[in-house]
Amino acid sequence: MRTVISRRYGGPEVLEVVELPTPDPGPGEVLVAVRATDLNPVDLAMRDGLLAGVIGEPFPLGLGWDVAGTVETVGDGVTRWSVGDHVVGVRDEFVGPTGTNATHVVLPEGALASAPQGVSPEAAATLPLNALTAWQALDLLGLEPGSTVVVTGAAGGVGDYAVALAAQRGLRVIGVARPDDEDDVRANGAGDFVTGPDFVAAVRTLVPDGADGLLDAAQVEAPALAAVRDGGSFVAVSDASEPAAERGISVATVHIQHDAEQLAALVRLVEDGALRLRVADVFALDDAAQAHEAAARPGLRGRVVLTV
Repeated sequence: MRTVISRRYGGPEVLEVVELPTPDPGPGEVLVAVRATDLNPVDLAMRDGLLAGVIGEPFPLGLGWDVAGTVETVGDGVTRWSVGDHVVGVRDEFVGPTGTNATHVVLPEGALASAPQGVSPEAAATLPLNALTAWQALDLLGLEPGSTVVVTGAAGGVGDYAVALAAQRGLRVIGVARPDDEDDVRANGAGDFVTGPDFVAAVRTLVPDGADGLLDAAQVEAPALAAVRDGGSFVAVSDASEPAAERGISVATVHIQHDAEQLAALVRLVEDGALRLRVADVFALDDAAQAHEAAARPGLRGRVVLTV
């Protein structure tokens, strides 16, 4: 198998595509032949060494979380999947010698769902990590239908899904993004839109007592708490961006975990047209360095995808 790794921290030039033995799935695991995989901001941060304080130097470091592909082999005890099944899945182990940016990947059977029908592998590969993060973050917020939720980074990878999923849960969504994203964010399900460095004041104009909850997909951090009412809830997308609680606001960080049932529900929403999949650019696996350069472009909407 071929897989993208780095042996040191740095820019895209540190990436290598190396040959390794194709692994055998263990009990409860599935070997997936990758058709498409994508790049997420966490991949760029890990490659750069921005997370070295958390993960140390676990070299060689495999990259990639999302996968769309075909079941090639199943391990003992696997009942969900058969050879030839088309699947999507997510690797939720933070570090390892190989990731999903590879020709093959071994995942637990519960990390997979049937691939959405009528969708290309390139598009399908953009779904699992960001959509599951949005779903699980909304669960952590614990808001009842009719509540108001603010989503920062509402046009980004996690925020885009969060806006759509929150609207489907019956929440009033206030999206926060750049001015030129307004039409897109509103079309995705946001009832209100605010922008600019003083977006908190704009939120308080719409909801004088503050929003019931806030999903901080843009990692605004502590300043965003001022948009939340006393006793509300706040969810960060990384430990580094979790602010200290104040005014009785519950504060938590979403840590993505694979969940077959949730992923299958997200696939159904894609098939029903209720969730969109956004591909910004496509590269071959062997062009991973160029793909990382493309993924670092400011204002990128959608994911950069690698194909095998």
